Amino acid sequence: MFANPPPDLIKLYIRNVAIGFGLSAVFVALLLWFDIAGLGGLVARSDKGWIAVLMLFLSNGVIFAGVQFAFAVMSMAEDDDDDEPRGGRRAPVPEQVAIPVRVGSPAGS
Repeated sequence: MFANPPPDLIKLYIRNVAIGFGLSAVFVALLLWFDIAGLGGLVARSDKGWIAVLMLFLSNGVIFAGVQFAFAVMSMAEDDDDDEPRGGRRAPVPEQVAIPVRVGSPAGS
């Protein structure tokens, strides 16, 4: 199909977008099936209900695809398992020393 196969990152993105839109389809189907907030009945009674279903599917698809891709990318991180304590080494904090200040009466009194 392609002269050069797409890079791995593009394949990862397309796969996760497909998963996100699949989850969106399941989510919208469940919303309508269980008639959450009366959406199923409202869509069934309206002649333009398909537009609402399409908008729900697309908007949730964008959200779910973004979250799915972000999860996939963040799960690719390598674990830094070294001898450092969790959070790394802390810099020493200088000790605070109170300096007494003498308060006299205002000038001219």
